[in-house]
Amino acid sequence: MAVPRTYHLVTLGCPKNDVDSEHLERLLTGGELLPVLNPHDADAVIVNTCGFIEQSQQQSMEAIQELASAKRPGQTLIVAGCLTQLYGGRVKTESPEVDYVFGVGEWQEVARLLSVDVDAIHDIPDRNVRVNGPSAYLKISDGCDAPCTFCVIPRIKGGLRSAPVGFLVKEARHLVAAGAKELVLVGQDTTAYGEDLGMSVASGLPGLLRTLSEAVGPETWLRLMYAYPSRVTPELIETMAALPNVVHYLDVPLQHGSEAVLRRMKRPHSLEKVISFVEGLRAAMPDVVLRTSFIAGFPGETEAEFKELMDFAKAIRFDHAGCFTYSSQQWTSAFDMPGHIADAVKEERRDRFMRQQQTIAAKQAARFVGRTLPMLVEGTGEDEDGKPVVVGRTYREAPEVDGLVIARGAAKAGQRVPVRIEQSAGYDLFGTVVGGQRARNKAALS
Repeated sequence: MAVPRTYHLVTLGCPKNDVDSEHLERLLTGGELLPVLNPHDADAVIVNTCGFIEQSQQQSMEAIQELASAKRPGQTLIVAGCLTQLYGGRVKTESPEVDYVFGVGEWQEVARLLSVDVDAIHDIPDRNVRVNGPSAYLKISDGCDAPCTFCVIPRIKGGLRSAPVGFLVKEARHLVAAGAKELVLVGQDTTAYGEDLGMSVASGLPGLLRTLSEAVGPETWLRLMYAYPSRVTPELIETMAALPNVVHYLDVPLQHGSEAVLRRMKRPHSLEKVISFVEGLRAAMPDVVLRTSFIAGFPGETEAEFKELMDFAKAIRFDHAGCFTYSSQQWTSAFDMPGHIADAVKEERRDRFMRQQQTIAAKQAARFVGRTLPMLVEGTGEDEDGKPVVVGRTYREAPEVDGLVIARGAAKAGQRVPVRIEQSAGYDLFGTVVGGQRARNKAALS
C-alpha cells in the first residue's frame, strides 16, 4: 500500500460513534492526512459501522457494498466499528474488495496502518479539536455491564470503562474553546459513570457534573443522555437542579411499561420507582423535559402487556418518546426466547404507540407557548418573503433526536439568542428572535 495522503471517513450509527470518529480524525489529521469530501478522491476510505440492531447492521452492510463497488485501483477500503465485532467475516465474504477489517476501539491500529506515528501524536484533546455547530458530544464512558436480554452492546463493546475525570475536563475545555456552547454527555449508561473506577453505585455522575460545570463555566450547557432508570437518584436530581448550566432535560431509555415484560428484558421493573423519580424530577425542576424510548413486540409481549405500555406512557406524558420494533439479535438471551412476534404485529404496535405519542408530544410542546427561551442557532435562511429566519434548539431539544425551533429574525449560526415562542406544531416550536444586543448577551449567559 502506497503512503496515503488523503482519507474519507463514513460514520454510521449513534452519537457515540461520532465521538469515536472524531478521535480517529484527530489521529489522522495529526499524522498530516487530509480529509476529502468525495470518497473517489481519497487514498483511504474508512467506514465506522454500527451493529446495534438489524436495521443498523443492514445500513452498514449497504454502505460498505456501495463503497466497495465504487472502489478505484490503488484505493484502500477499511471497515471498522461495531458491525465488525459481530460480522467481520461476513463483511469480507460479501465485499471482498474490503482490504482491512478492524474491531471496536482499534483506532490507533487504523491510524498506524495509514502510516501515522500515533506515539508521536499522543491524541490528546488539545490537538485538532473541531466542532460542527454549537453542540458537541462528550463521551464519558464506553461499554456496559447491564444484563439486558435484548442488547448486544456488551458483546460489541465489553464492560463499562469510564474516562478519567481529568481527561474529560481537558476535552470539555478544548471543545468549548473550539466553539461548543453545549456539551452532550453520552455513554452506553452515563449514570454508571465511575463504578469501574471504584466509585459507589450511581455516585460518579453527580460528582462529574459538578466538576464539569465548574470547569466549563456557566455559559456552557451540559445535557445528559442515556441514563439508566435505577440510577436516577435523589442526588442526581438535586445536582441537576442546583447547577445553573445543567439543562433541565433528561433522557432515560425505559424500554417498556409492563413489569412482566421488563422482567423478561432483565431491566429495572419497578414502575412505582420510575413514577417516583419522575415526580422527583418534576418537583425539583418543574420545567424539566423528559425523553425516553420503548421497544414494541418483545418476545412474548401480549396485547394486554402492550396496552400497559400505552397506559404508562400516557400517564407519564413524556415530552419526547421513541418506539422501536424489537430486533432479534444473535448472542443475546432474548434470541432463543419463545413467543417471537410477527413483524406486521410489531410494526402495528409501534405505529399505534407513535400516534398516541404524537398527541402527547403536541400537548407537552404547547406549554412552552408564551415563554422566551435561549436558543442555540444552528442554521439561518429566509422565508418566502425574503425575511430572515433562524433554526436551532432550546434546552427542550437534544441534537439529532428531538424537534427544532424556527424563529423569525436575524442571528448568526453558533449564537445563543432569546426567542419568544409563539406557536407549537407537533414536535417543533415557532417564534421570534427578541430584544437587542443586551437581551442577546443575557441569553448567552442563560
